[in-house]
Amino acid sequence: MARQDDNYDLDRDGYRKNVGIIVCNNNSQVLWARRVRHDGWQFPQGGIEPQESALDAAFRELYEEIGLESSDVKLLGSTDKWLRYEVPYAPKTHYYRRARSFRGQKQRWFLFKLMVQESNVRLDISENPEFDHWKWVDYWRPVQQIVEFKRSVYKRALKELEPFLLSV
Repeated sequence: MARQDDNYDLDRDGYRKNVGIIVCNNNSQVLWARRVRHDGWQFPQGGIEPQESALDAAFRELYEEIGLESSDVKLLGSTDKWLRYEVPYAPKTHYYRRARSFRGQKQRWFLFKLMVQESNVRLDISENPEFDHWKWVDYWRPVQQIVEFKRSVYKRALKELEPFLLSV
């Protein structure tokens, strides 16, 4: 969930610290979610708050966006480095109006395995849900479906995290 002031955690290059979350099932499929009021699908993600570790942010976002507690998942792995993408600027972009120095996101990605029934996934935990629908998809399908400006980060995250999936 984004805070009212998204400028609070920009680094000196204009990137916002963020986490990306991939949840897999026993069939090596990943949870793919549709954004509310959009036809766009993506993995859950969200900002890292001040004084919060990337892993703590991932667990917070897991709960806020898809209703899963830390005890509902098992951490399989994370990316070693920050993966960055730039957000295309346009006057209508909400980030542009609030933070002119906003350039994009730098993300640490986490791969979790769902350890409970999929009925535990709930998109209605937050007052302002991020997603209105979810489904399981093949591991590499998100690379073809994500918006272009996030595609290289998705590909790099999935490639780096795939060995963790295969070792389960």
